[in-house]
Amino acid sequence: LQSNSCGQGFAEENTTSEEQAVIKIAGNSYLASPNLPDFHGCSPGWSSAFYGAECFDSEVHSYLKNLGKQKSSESQNIDAKKVELEQLLMMETKNYRKTIKFYHKLLQKERRSKGPETKSMLPKLKGQLQEMKSKVQFLELVKKYVQAKQWGVESYVLPTVIHSGKTDTMDMAPMDEPSLLLYYNTEKHQCNNQNGVRVLQAGTPLGLMAYLYSRNAFLEGYVQQFLYTFRYFCTQEEFLQFLLDRISSTLSSASLDPSTSLTKICNRSFYILQAWIEDCYSVDFATNTDLLDTLKEFISSKVASLNGYGERLLSLLEDASARKSGSADQCSGVDKGEEESEEGRKTLHSLCKKLSEDVSRKNFYWKLSKGMGPVAQYQRGRLHTGSAVLAKPCCSSFTEESSVSFARADEVGPFLLIECSAQQLCWQLTLLQQEVFHKCHPVHFLNSRALGVKDKCVAVPKAVSADTVSLKVCNLFLSKCIQDQYLLQLLKNADSISTWVAAEIVTCHTTKRQVSLLSKFLLIAKCCYEQRNFATAMQILAGLENLIVRQLPAWKILPAKVAEIMEELKAVEVFLKSDSLCLMEGDRFKTLPTIPSAHVLAMHVQQLETGGFTMTNGAHKWTKLRNIAKVVSQVHAFQENPYTYAPDFKLQSYLRQRITRFKDADISALAADNCANFHQIPAEKHSRKIQDTLRRMKATFQ
Repeated sequence: LQSNSCGQGFAEENTTSEEQAVIKIAGNSYLASPNLPDFHGCSPGWSSAFYGAECFDSEVHSYLKNLGKQKSSESQNIDAKKVELEQLLMMETKNYRKTIKFYHKLLQKERRSKGPETKSMLPKLKGQLQEMKSKVQFLELVKKYVQAKQWGVESYVLPTVIHSGKTDTMDMAPMDEPSLLLYYNTEKHQCNNQNGVRVLQAGTPLGLMAYLYSRNAFLEGYVQQFLYTFRYFCTQEEFLQFLLDRISSTLSSASLDPSTSLTKICNRSFYILQAWIEDCYSVDFATNTDLLDTLKEFISSKVASLNGYGERLLSLLEDASARKSGSADQCSGVDKGEEESEEGRKTLHSLCKKLSEDVSRKNFYWKLSKGMGPVAQYQRGRLHTGSAVLAKPCCSSFTEESSVSFARADEVGPFLLIECSAQQLCWQLTLLQQEVFHKCHPVHFLNSRALGVKDKCVAVPKAVSADTVSLKVCNLFLSKCIQDQYLLQLLKNADSISTWVAAEIVTCHTTKRQVSLLSKFLLIAKCCYEQRNFATAMQILAGLENLIVRQLPAWKILPAKVAEIMEELKAVEVFLKSDSLCLMEGDRFKTLPTIPSAHVLAMHVQQLETGGFTMTNGAHKWTKLRNIAKVVSQVHAFQENPYTYAPDFKLQSYLRQRITRFKDADISALAADNCANFHQIPAEKHSRKIQDTLRRMKATFQ
């Protein structure tokens, strides 16, 4: 079985409750009670938007084709295939978790006794863990493929989908498919092995929503791409009303036969609605109480009485709301089973990450300076286990004060920065950055011009609050579409880090200490980008490129090898700006944690947003929207692989307080109070210049 990261997670939903009811296939129970395992985890995931139809390769097709066959000449139906797939997935997940627990015990035993037998078993067991992880991921991918094939209709039925709603938010006369959607043909599609495959090129808002019901919408990645980008051509209220109208018109009249169009439309509507809630609750429903109330009222009044699936949707909304409100306290409200599964997942990341990092560090192609080895060796005895990150501090930004106090951070000043190693500071700054990055969503990077985000400048001026930014300027979303402004907070945090770096340097009272701090920040930035934390690396670079900092005399006496790091950082910045998908190349992003630069990513999206979104006939360019969805999908891809460094809460508290102190500082004013920031002219040379000037003036009067 080949590893493929197109499925999110490692089958964490296969808990004991699923074991008690694996999949109960009832011949005529599709509409009366939707199959809960089929509707569990409906979101296609970032990989669907990124890879599109290539997400499901030929191995997935052949595996599903052979699944459920007891004899070579016998072909089982899709229900039998789903039963066998669920059983295989459940069994592999069990074995996978047991092996992780066993690996933990061996690690503890090895740390205590360091016996030769234990040391020889650990590498073999780690290899087995990687194979088991690949199996679980592959089976999850096959499961998503089975789910994606369900409930879709042929393209000629799409007009029926449109007119199945009794009331539409967009009034349109009866139209056929060509007037709603435009396609272009390809000679051959590698994944489906079909000739003359039609690829969606453009469509009207109503046509694009109707295409969600097409047979290949999930397989092509269209559903996830739509969830990322629909705000360019319709509001959240219009999209919700479109789904609710289809459910209302088909729920009571649909046949129990799963092959009828009404049944497929009804079930696909539920499927899309749940996928929307799972993936975009934080950006659509949490920020729009009217939208959430409309959905809850509809489920309670229309769905719950006719269909048991309504209770599942209400429970899903409650869970999503609890996760959103509890984001400031990530460690609360988690049951024991979820803690174990999450710990197991993160533990595997930490176990498999070390080897991959060592390999990537040897082949890292951004390095320019020869002879510059790794910044610091990993500290022995500090295992990056999943349990180490379970107690992370949960602050919404860098600039919030931590509850853990550090003894008089202002009195300590920059001395702790010099005493701590570059790697220690890199790890803690990375964990702080990760807290902020993991709260963002791909949708946050869309339509950033309307928020005032521009190139080569700070997103929001310090004298202007985020609330005063006019949304009417360059607004690409519909006017009634509510946009979450979390990107501004993300960029403000980045600006605070850059200002803090510059302020720490210019407030040093001796040139020698400035050299030490310059060297330390350069080494921290180098360590960050080697660990793929490009956000912090670029923030430090911005602080070092401050006009006042670049003119300091300390740069002239900086060691040559350390000064070369500055050129490396500039090369990394050029690389990040050169291609919007540069961090998604190869397989490193699948195994190594990554934090992109928020501002660079926003600029890439703005470049894709340049130009018209509609054709001359008024149809929206889906090819343009698909490219935008592919770029922003990497946000979710990077969030799947968290950093698992051991947090140092005291050091984090110190860093937070220093950043808070200097976040709004005037660097020029701070530099003016420090003599070390000016080039000093020797006294003898200065007096000689005065005498020469007086002599020349005297000569002019003679």
